Amino acid sequence: MGRDIALKAALLAWLTGVWVLLWGNLSAANVLGGIVVGLFVMTVLALPRVPVEGRVHPLSVVRLVVVLVYYAAQSSVQVAWAAIRPGPPPVNAVLRYPVEIKSDLVLTFMVDALNMVPGTMVLDIDREDRVLYIHVLDVGKPDAVDQFRTIVRTYESAFIAAFERDLEWHPASIVAPTDDSDVDSVADTIDDISADYSETTGDSRKKDRP
Repeated sequence: MGRDIALKAALLAWLTGVWVLLWGNLSAANVLGGIVVGLFVMTVLALPRVPVEGRVHPLSVVRLVVVLVYYAAQSSVQVAWAAIRPGPPPVNAVLRYPVEIKSDLVLTFMVDALNMVPGTMVLDIDREDRVLYIHVLDVGKPDAVDQFRTIVRTYESAFIAAFERDLEWHPASIVAPTDDSDVDSVADTIDDISADYSETTGDSRKKDRP
């Protein structure tokens, strides 16, 4: 209960701060207006709650920030050099990387962090199999792929240490099993569509015959 109140208060403070920044003037009227708008967004326009698992470790968060800043700066230099160096254009690739992160929220944090790295973009996420498909710039060198996988592995271990240690993590909710009747209805629908398609195809072939 206390944790929910703290999260709501932090969200309200964040929305109020964004409102004040949008107006560009710190005044009592803007702060009050931000509180009203924040309460409206949190109550009327509320999004579904995201389950939160694990705990936050401040020291590991500091290490995570250092890792993010270091590799972002390193990638910026590499992208700048790839843009101005003589020779053929850099070779790009889409790499498949399986992750061990269990929480969807922490996985979202990691995807956002990867997208902030210059030359890198997460194109697709396989949520069930926990696999990321990442566009990578300049992988023409033999060891470029291994270096990138090392960077992503460093990101992943830093996020796990900061938010999702195995000894502390537990699922926040249990996914309800799928009803067998729903599966049967979907299968029947597919069979009906296939039957209709086959009959239509057969009729059209008969009409085409002389």
